[in-house]
Amino acid sequence: MDTFADVPTTTLADVLSREHIMDLGIRSLTGTPGRLAGPAFTVRCPPGDNLMVHAAVYRAAPGSVIVVDTGGDVEYAVAGGNVLAVAQRHGVAGLVVDGVIRDVAEAREAAFPVFGRGVVPIPGAKAVVGEHNVAVRCGGVTVGAGDIVVADEDGVVVVPAGRRYEVFAAARAKLAKDEAETLDAWERAHRARIDAILAEGGFGG
Repeated sequence: MDTFADVPTTTLADVLSREHIMDLGIRSLTGTPGRLAGPAFTVRCPPGDNLMVHAAVYRAAPGSVIVVDTGGDVEYAVAGGNVLAVAQRHGVAGLVVDGVIRDVAEAREAAFPVFGRGVVPIPGAKAVVGEHNVAVRCGGVTVGAGDIVVADEDGVVVVPAGRRYEVFAAARAKLAKDEAETLDAWERAHRARIDAILAEGGFGG
């Protein structure tokens, strides 16, 4: 949701556990704007086939992030320039794919955020009717329909839909605390903490 639009993934990672953070292979492919936030519209495609991604661009609600489980496929692109342009035209906020796309320059020029594993020029087939809005795996994280996906240059975080208010409140509180603390104050507290840990390990003095 737009309430998460200005919450960094680093802050969300501080208030969520590891299983909600996608692995480092899922990264921004299009650069600026390097930020994305919205509810997940999930898609499952078998390796080598992208039919359901093409269908999703007409079914995802405006503001949605299309999240694609390709079954680990990095050989065939799930979407290209025209599909991404149509998704953007229909109000889709962006794409997160555990796989690859093509025509990345077109998406970059259109400022359409795409996060994934990379780019290949080979298109997938369009033959297999798969599933939308079911639990999928993307970047090592289970993503359900409606979960909040937040992505920026530091990574991709998934906030479970049922915890969105709790997580948002915790993240905003941490941001407020961080913004109120000067670097000098942070350094003093940080040094004291590190020295205490070292001392407990027998290395302090």
